[in-house]
Amino acid sequence: MTRTSILGLRRLTGRKILTIWRKLKGRQQMCFRDSSYTGVFDAKQQKEIVEYVYNLQRMGQKGQLRARMYTEPRKWMRGKGRVTIQFGCCYNYAKDKYGNDPGIIRDEEVDPLPPLFKEMIKKMVRLHVLPPTCIPNSCIVNIYDEGDCIPPHIDHHHFLRPFCTVSFLAQCNILFGSNLKIVGEGEFAGPVSIPLPLGSVLVLNGNGADIAKHCVPGVPARRISITFRKMDDSKLPFNFVPDPELQRIRPLVYNRSIKSPVQQNHHDDVKKVDPRTVAAIRPLAYSPSINSAVQQNHRKTNGVAPRTLAGTRIVSLFTENNDFPPLGSSNYLNRKRENRNAPKPSIK
Repeated sequence: MTRTSILGLRRLTGRKILTIWRKLKGRQQMCFRDSSYTGVFDAKQQKEIVEYVYNLQRMGQKGQLRARMYTEPRKWMRGKGRVTIQFGCCYNYAKDKYGNDPGIIRDEEVDPLPPLFKEMIKKMVRLHVLPPTCIPNSCIVNIYDEGDCIPPHIDHHHFLRPFCTVSFLAQCNILFGSNLKIVGEGEFAGPVSIPLPLGSVLVLNGNGADIAKHCVPGVPARRISITFRKMDDSKLPFNFVPDPELQRIRPLVYNRSIKSPVQQNHHDDVKKVDPRTVAAIRPLAYSPSINSAVQQNHRKTNGVAPRTLAGTRIVSLFTENNDFPPLGSSNYLNRKRENRNAPKPSIK
């Protein structure tokens, strides 16, 4: 995936705050609060990510990945058989035949995060989905066939909070609760059920990650999820090398009075817009000392910006390459004012 395609940045409108209240000791107390984001990855990006995951699966089946990076257990019962691919570290789900306890196996080598997954992380941090203080450096890819599941669990504390899961191919529900019940092969019951739409990102933190267990019942169709997590520094693999690409990611600044990193780095790629158009869209963005006709009109219309200037059509500043508008310039208005105040030449 190219940098341009995966970083088609825009403001998120699909954030949902998931809050669960329970009556404890006679008082209503918040016991669960997490965030779900939709529209982070569009259909084209989802397709590209899914195709990449399928290519990884084919490599794993051919033995082209490191031994413990790829696991594809035999489907001996419904719900069992989920394929996993790990990057950044080798995580042990249960005590293995070598005596390793559940958690990160520090002396086991796996490949670092591939470029495509790093682009996904960059986008989620820049869009304020993940905080810059907890940038993931590992991930687990899960490939489900119909009926496969993830049993109730709490993510190991070898990984910091928050962490997130991105969903692809088929929508399913994730269950939360301190006591999740097993009601059948790959089937569970719990007090809280949250849908996971295609391309959505579920961010888990606080009680949702540390107190409540979560699980995914048998999925209705083939599904892929990618869980991104940051390892505790004290549990890093012995040969782990931090990736410089992931060290200095910063969220985009939404304040239009401040240039964001994307505006500064991609200034030459931003679509040029007539300054009069910018003035019509953002009449209050200029210095209060400049009493432009647009600002006067703004005050007369009770703060409602005019739709057009004379002979100018309003166009969107949110372009395909950069959805954050460039800062406007008052040079045009200054020149207009100077011309208006300049002495008129005498006509002879």
